Amino acid sequence: MKILVNALSGIGDAIMFTPSLKKLSEDLPEAEIDALVMYKSVQDIYERLPFVNKILYWNFLSKPKFDSLRFVLGLRGRYNTVINVYPSNRKEYNLISFLTGAKKRLGVKYLRKDFSNFGFLNNIRITENDLLHNVEENILLCEALTGKPAKSIGPLVIEFGENEKKFAEDWLAGKKIASDKIVFGFHPGCSTLKNHDKRRWETDKFARLAEQLIEKYNATVLLFGGPEERNLKEEIISFFDSKEIIAVETESLIQTAALMKRCTLFVTNDSSLMHVAAALKLDTVAIIGPTNSNYIRPWQTNHKIASLNLECSPCFYYSPKPLTCSRKDVQFKCIRELDVETVFRIIGKMLPAVN
Repeated sequence: MKILVNALSGIGDAIMFTPSLKKLSEDLPEAEIDALVMYKSVQDIYERLPFVNKILYWNFLSKPKFDSLRFVLGLRGRYNTVINVYPSNRKEYNLISFLTGAKKRLGVKYLRKDFSNFGFLNNIRITENDLLHNVEENILLCEALTGKPAKSIGPLVIEFGENEKKFAEDWLAGKKIASDKIVFGFHPGCSTLKNHDKRRWETDKFARLAEQLIEKYNATVLLFGGPEERNLKEEIISFFDSKEIIAVETESLIQTAALMKRCTLFVTNDSSLMHVAAALKLDTVAIIGPTNSNYIRPWQTNHKIASLNLECSPCFYYSPKPLTCSRKDVQFKCIRELDVETVFRIIGKMLPAVN
């Protein structure tokens, strides 16, 4: 059996599929499992996993449409099974699956906008369940293929080698961060696609939180994020400039993960680095606004959700529709009115030994 995993929808989504990759390799040991990705960071993660045979990288966001169509048609006949990683409720992903010519095309039957996004092009489907985590939905997809129920579901998987460990050791030594120092990791960013930057907690709040944590715990705060999020880190430092708050710059997500491993606790928006933190088993405080936390809460790691739990939440579900807010009083109140003191108290409950 030759299986193509369409892991196109995002970095965090790809990470949340890693327990399913492990299950597929265990249930179908003779199968060849390839992955189609369009983010370099996903390629970096998947190429280090023993569960994946080959990575097919194609940046659909930047390539001309005709070139992308020719690339997809070049996959035709190479696979007898295609799996669309949950969530992938877009017509483009379903068309890619269909155009491969695979006889078995697995995908989720979405509760919203399924037909208009050509969900019917998949011929082995499970029905979306808003109470389940993305990891659980993906495991159910794999069960539909293999016919073997999961006895248990494992953690998210990210692997890095000695080079990345050495990079982290050298970086920390260069910043003179002692081994017994309390280190908080912050990720103030998240995806900007489909208006999702509205999920971000404000940078001035991250700055005030950093100030309180540094004062109380004699801590260092590391600011993480990709090159496109450098301005967010600079804004935080401009609000609170301290030698104990450091902007992290790396060359890859794998290097970032190796550095994150040093963190005592990670504070993050709903983002890909939230799932990296979960894969690293970091204590995590996840700042969640409009998203259904059932879908994306940090998987199998000690965590707490910082949320106002408004009566209108969650309002975001998986579809191509951009994120919007229907409130008349305060737009995106779920994020805008989540205060620093609430997040600070949550952190205090997770670090009782140093209170």
